[in-house]
Amino acid sequence: MSDRVPDPVPVGRFLAEEIEAHGWTQAEFAAVLGRPVQFVSEIVNGKKEVTRESAAQIGAALGQTPEFWLSFQDEYLLSEQAKSTQTQQELSEVRRRARLNRLVPVARLRKRGVLVGQELDELEKEVANLLELDSINDDPAFCIAARRSNHDEPVSSVQVAWVACVRRAARRRTNPKPFSKSKLERLAVQLPTLLSNPDGFRSLPESFADTGVILVYVEALPGAKIDGCAFMLEKTPIIALSGRGKRLDKVLWTLLHEVAHVILGHVSSEVLVDTLDDHDETDDTENEADRRAGAWLLPTPLPTPPARIGAGWVESVASERRLAPIVIVGQLQQRQVLDWRTTLARSAPTVTGVLETW
Repeated sequence: MSDRVPDPVPVGRFLAEEIEAHGWTQAEFAAVLGRPVQFVSEIVNGKKEVTRESAAQIGAALGQTPEFWLSFQDEYLLSEQAKSTQTQQELSEVRRRARLNRLVPVARLRKRGVLVGQELDELEKEVANLLELDSINDDPAFCIAARRSNHDEPVSSVQVAWVACVRRAARRRTNPKPFSKSKLERLAVQLPTLLSNPDGFRSLPESFADTGVILVYVEALPGAKIDGCAFMLEKTPIIALSGRGKRLDKVLWTLLHEVAHVILGHVSSEVLVDTLDDHDETDDTENEADRRAGAWLLPTPLPTPPARIGAGWVESVASERRLAPIVIVGQLQQRQVLDWRTTLARSAPTVTGVLETW
């Protein structure tokens, strides 16, 4: 007998026809299978589904493969499922939830309080508003380019969500003064000394607003691996910090780096996010921004460190340059002069608490 799968009918009905075609009673067929009569009766009457084991036995008795009986049963059950309004409604909701989670990390945004809707319709509206979408089936209205060593790796939904939160935070800020490149450059030169302690970060949004730049803080989302970003929102430059790394020197460097992108004309309506880790390769744009940021941070080279670098030497160099000591430590770590586990970095000042006040 062929393994042709007929139009969907209950597997029990088809089995009964097959048993009859062989001239057997259900009791005789049960004896062939070595099973109780009740076993065959329950399958015929639709009270028991065909399992892998029973499909193999039925196929062996009737000359078909186990796959024939399993696929026969599945086709019928799926056809019945397709007729169920309730099931189709549930599947539609599954597709909608999957779409939302492909767009943004819903659970993480719920935990952060960005998404609060309880019903699916509410969540869809919230995600559409966050991503500036007319329809939840559209792609995000803004473009994101991540600077990383693997250029073929797509921007993740977590990164998209973080940038969307940045754009929302920026739109909520009052319009700053017209952008002044010269004012921003003057501020950039002062930043390393202004930010010699965490409290110096407190008034930064106002200082940047005076240059025509909106500065915002959006806490890093787990897995985003974003330090900061810079882009143009209409005609206003936006700089955002994630606080990743927490240490004063790391956040200061990110800020200087993003300011450099603005000064150097690297920013546009496309959001450029910095996701580079210490081991990643950089491109020409990144190298140029790094050089400018480095010139602001250390206008003159550091003196040659002693063979054994102690806290006294670090504090002396930092004091001469009116910098936080951790900045000197961080620079030496970047240059692999100091180990990342050096005791000189213990109790390093963090700025997260201040950034949260912005």
